[in-house]
Amino acid sequence: MMRRSIGGGLVVLFCLFWAAVPKTATAQPQGKLILFHAGSLSMPFEAMEKAFEAGNPKVDILREPSGSQKAGRKVSELHKPCDIMASADYQVIDRLLIPDFADWNIRFATNQIVLSYTDNSKFSKEITANNWYEILQRKGVGWGHSDPNLDPCGYRSLMVMQLAETYYKQPGLYNKLIAKRPKENIRPKEVDLISLLQTGNMDYAWEYLSVAVQHGLKYIALPDEINLGNYEHDDFYAQAVVKVTGKEPGTFMDIKGTSCTYGVALIKNAPNREAAIAFLTYMLDPKGGLKVLKDMGQPPFVPCRVPTEEMKARLPVELKGLVEVKN
Repeated sequence: MMRRSIGGGLVVLFCLFWAAVPKTATAQPQGKLILFHAGSLSMPFEAMEKAFEAGNPKVDILREPSGSQKAGRKVSELHKPCDIMASADYQVIDRLLIPDFADWNIRFATNQIVLSYTDNSKFSKEITANNWYEILQRKGVGWGHSDPNLDPCGYRSLMVMQLAETYYKQPGLYNKLIAKRPKENIRPKEVDLISLLQTGNMDYAWEYLSVAVQHGLKYIALPDEINLGNYEHDDFYAQAVVKVTGKEPGTFMDIKGTSCTYGVALIKNAPNREAAIAFLTYMLDPKGGLKVLKDMGQPPFVPCRVPTEEMKARLPVELKGLVEVKN
């Protein structure tokens, strides 16, 4: 269901800031703006929504969070109306939307995978970055992750465990861990696991660092070699491979490990292109949306990136000054 976000004290400051930013001489955008986005972007986009609408009161942003794979398929398979799609993995946009549904893909932020928990989690006083994989195998410990077929955090969680087998020199570790994870602990997106942690119905959950910080969860930060948070280790990450459902129903594809990089695209047949470009101009501004991300524990790219000059040339003129060509 489309949903409006709930205001909070934190976002008021962003609203005041953006409302004070001088607007261009052109007519202000108006109408509904449909935004499909990764669940891990829910809190930052809530803040951005409030700030943008404060400065553009004729625009009504309708956000629909989900796993990024699912968000892409809403466009590519279900053909649901959508203006902007923001993914926790830029490669989802490359795989599912380009070239048929989008012309470009801007990389705007990074993240890393952590193992989150609360004070009430079993063995919470014992767990460390050196023994977490032993804790997860103990009797009575419940842990989970999001669905790899719907959500990048899901397949990234599996990749972390695959890489851990090599990094910690523990042959067979991945299969041993998976054998201890009940299938019912696989949820559609990573934020669905938070309430299970907070209510004591799950002890540990694989999350993005930004999500753990935003929700006040404790977490185990893992070595860069396995947390998917450092592009300098992409060669090592690439040895992790997860099979997920493919672009067409009934097909499958292998996804190789790479560092966590978020992407955003304007959908070709966007119902409200004018408002979408206006929002993206705010979102990719270092003093606007990128500052929101930074303040909420998610490092942005400043400036944001596209891989080629050809792709940059396809960007709306309003966005070209906010983006550089860099792999």
